[in-house]
Amino acid sequence: MADFDYAMLTLARGAPARQAFADRVRAAGLTGRGRRAGLFVAQLGWPAAEAALLAERGGDEDNAFRALLDAPEVVSSISHALKPTVRPLPDAVLAPGGIYVHRWLEVNRSLVAEFIDLSARAWPGFEAQFDARIFGLFELTSEWEGSPVDSRHLLLVTRYASHGVWEESRDPTAEAMQTFARRAQITLSTRAASALLIAP
Repeated sequence: MADFDYAMLTLARGAPARQAFADRVRAAGLTGRGRRAGLFVAQLGWPAAEAALLAERGGDEDNAFRALLDAPEVVSSISHALKPTVRPLPDAVLAPGGIYVHRWLEVNRSLVAEFIDLSARAWPGFEAQFDARIFGLFELTSEWEGSPVDSRHLLLVTRYASHGVWEESRDPTAEAMQTFARRAQITLSTRAASALLIAP
């Protein structure tokens, strides 16, 4: 399973800059040979000019990803290398429509395997009950500067049909939420934002 690149971007302000960068992403060929990639723009939780670029690694696509970070519409960027865990599945795609919630989670290094196992056990029931689909759960391959040595960060990317579905899925009586409750107990910190997939 290929690793992914993930960049948090600050774009020049205004819709024209965002559209120009989206066009640039579509033209870059990040989805060559069936690889997964997407540009996400802010809805809730990010400043309006922020965006995220996620791309599966491989060949010339890696050079294209790096070149995009130097595009004239990009004011600044911070890149992360991500290692997939049990998701994305081989046939998973970044489907258009809905919202994507990007959630960073901090977990004690010794409990990462349990966190991943709890997630994998809860997701089938969660996806059956709600109009939601977990695209990927990724582990940061190189920890952020200043992070405690005994913690690890993971990124969970989930598509919901709408913010309303996201709110419904918080129902504590849902079967999956019982498993998620244990996962929450071993999570040191978490922050999330919702975004729209606009490219490719």
